[in-house]
Amino acid sequence: MYNDDEIMDVEDFDQDIAQRKELIEAAKQIEMSEDWNEINKKVTQIKRQWKRIAYRESAAEDELTNALDEILDKLYKKRNEGYKGNKELKQKVIEKAKELAGAKQFNQASKKMDELMEEWKSIGSAGRESDEALWQEFRAQRQIFFDRKHEHWDKMRAQFANAKVLKEELIEKAKSYSDSEEWQKTSEAMRDLMKQWKEAGSAGREHEDRLWNEFNEARQGFYDRRNKFYDELHEDQKQKYEEKKKLVNQAAEILEQQLFHKEHTAQMKQLQVDWKQIGSCGKAKDDEIWNEFRGLMDKYFDGLKAMNEQKHAQWRDRLSEIRNRKQDMIQDQKRQIKRMQDDIIGLLGERAIQDMEDRIEDKKEFIAELEEEVAELEQRLNDDLKEKN
Repeated sequence: MYNDDEIMDVEDFDQDIAQRKELIEAAKQIEMSEDWNEINKKVTQIKRQWKRIAYRESAAEDELTNALDEILDKLYKKRNEGYKGNKELKQKVIEKAKELAGAKQFNQASKKMDELMEEWKSIGSAGRESDEALWQEFRAQRQIFFDRKHEHWDKMRAQFANAKVLKEELIEKAKSYSDSEEWQKTSEAMRDLMKQWKEAGSAGREHEDRLWNEFNEARQGFYDRRNKFYDELHEDQKQKYEEKKKLVNQAAEILEQQLFHKEHTAQMKQLQVDWKQIGSCGKAKDDEIWNEFRGLMDKYFDGLKAMNEQKHAQWRDRLSEIRNRKQDMIQDQKRQIKRMQDDIIGLLGERAIQDMEDRIEDKKEFIAELEEEVAELEQRLNDDLKEKN
């Protein structure tokens, strides 16, 4: 039989055992998906409550203690595995941060750096010993990046200021060409201004749009006037081309007749005068239609030259024929004089002799006239030959 004290001691022991079992069940209920800080709090609380329970050195208590230690060991093992995985994840984040630390595209890299921070926060603890060291390494890479970014933006602000001043000067230069009518020269100058504009870089978001609008407006004013000028010029050149086309058609009609007389020659020469008075219809079309017009002119005047040469040859032939006839007449007159001189010997009477001598003298005078005419013809033929050579 138990006395009252012994009965109470048994009851206390049973309560302690029940309490220990409840703590073991609480340890079993800890979810590994929870944050490790929460898990540590729960484990610490369970240990603290466990120590507060009186220990009577019984086999049951030792068995329950071993059961709790086994559960906690599993938790710590999983925790340590989680720490290791988190450490590896954080080290990967640090490596990504190192790559971003040297990035040159700061806006894009800043966004990625913020994403790395969110990723870092989502990883969880790698253990008290590792967390601080890892964080310091991660923060150092972020600091390198943001120091470079701030330095870059300091430089950019200085560049923006310089670009703003330069672009304002380019705007004034563009405005100075507002009344220029040196279309080619000013177009080249405008292209050079655009090149300088691009090389100047950005003047910053707050100024860039305004500066560009002013610059483009100054340029566009010149280009609008230039385009209007060339539109009118092209229309004028189109009309001149049509006028020249008419002259080409007229020349073709004259050439087609193959009549190379004075009237047609005068008309062809007048067409050349009219051509010069029309003026240019643009280099490309000028060359094209001039070649067509000149081709017709060349054919006409080649034909005229051939006809004149033919007429000239006929004229020389006629002169040569006349000269030859006259030379034949001279020889014939000389033969007649010879016969008459032979016949005079047999004549009787002074009157008959005198008459024969008068006739001889007439023939000599006629021969002299013929020789003079032959000489004149020879001179004309020789002069013509010299002129031709």
